[in-house]
Amino acid sequence: MARFDRYMLSQLMVMFGFFSLVLVLVYWINRAVVLFDRLIADGQSAVVFLEFTALSLPSVIRLALPLAAFAAAVYVTNRMSTESELVVVQATGFSPYRMARPVLYFGGIVFILMTLLMHLLVPLASAQLDQRQNEIAQNFTARLLSPGEFLEPTDGLTFYIGEVTPAGELQNVFLADLRDPDRHVTYTASQAYLVRTEDTVQLVMVDGLAQILQTDDDRLSTTSFKDFAYDIGSFMTMPTSEGRRDAHVPTLELLQATPALVAETGRSRARLIARAHDRISQSLLGTVAALLGFAALIVGGFSRFGVWRQIVVAIFLIIVIKAVETAGLNAARETPEFWYAAYFASAFGLLIVYVLLFLAARPALFKRRAGGSV
Repeated sequence: MARFDRYMLSQLMVMFGFFSLVLVLVYWINRAVVLFDRLIADGQSAVVFLEFTALSLPSVIRLALPLAAFAAAVYVTNRMSTESELVVVQATGFSPYRMARPVLYFGGIVFILMTLLMHLLVPLASAQLDQRQNEIAQNFTARLLSPGEFLEPTDGLTFYIGEVTPAGELQNVFLADLRDPDRHVTYTASQAYLVRTEDTVQLVMVDGLAQILQTDDDRLSTTSFKDFAYDIGSFMTMPTSEGRRDAHVPTLELLQATPALVAETGRSRARLIARAHDRISQSLLGTVAALLGFAALIVGGFSRFGVWRQIVVAIFLIIVIKAVETAGLNAARETPEFWYAAYFASAFGLLIVYVLLFLAARPALFKRRAGGSV
């Protein structure tokens, strides 16, 4: 690798690390605040909170790396242009295509990192996060079965269990349902069992008494029962095993999109294939962002007023590419045969980079324009 390539690549990597750290911290803190409010409110420990934030980290890095690559390319190119380093390099005979080579190396490194994230780390972390959320939900259910404590799982509902036997039998159960202001119901039972059905959870009480108070006329009625089932699924969350989500499925399996996978994930074949190609396209966009940041800033040559106009143009082009990405992905999700639409953003970005480098290699075009305007 030429000395110039090593020098510029080292500058890009340093700034890429800095911007990645900043962006990951910003995204991560924002995600952590939401997790903190939810987990701590549910009574979870700080260890669970740290585990959840760590599992969400790959998804956060996936969002931050392309932006960090773009920011690093813009910053390094702007600094080297301001300090006339690029002018000196061009004077030695380097063309814009040649100067873009270290940026291409840098984009290759970003591509490798994004590939590891999109195809390996993000699916694994997402699957593990969902599994831990189900376990937390199960722990939440177990917490409702704490004997000797009055619990209020939701407003207007009070639940008490005297004892839980090793066989799972609930003894001395008290349940007060005050959610209806016109009708207060209190259930007491000597025994009860939790029975899980396909879509809900039933509390089956045995040898109990139901007391119903009509608040409008203070009339109290009582009913004895041998067994009574009360639906507690609305306030008790139970984990479900409905198969994998498409975000957890490996890319090669998504590309095949068999009928069994469609039935397991509940997604159409087009959406599964589109997700696989979107992962590949996301890996390419990091490289495109780096090349675009460099190519946009060297158009027009050196100016003592800086390259702020080129920076604005580069940001605008990134927004346009993201819009093309959304449109292409939506088209790919409609029909399996349109899978190639997921690569529209990458192809469009590379085309823009080529056009910008083509213009940068012909500075005479800008001199003619300036002479004609005079």
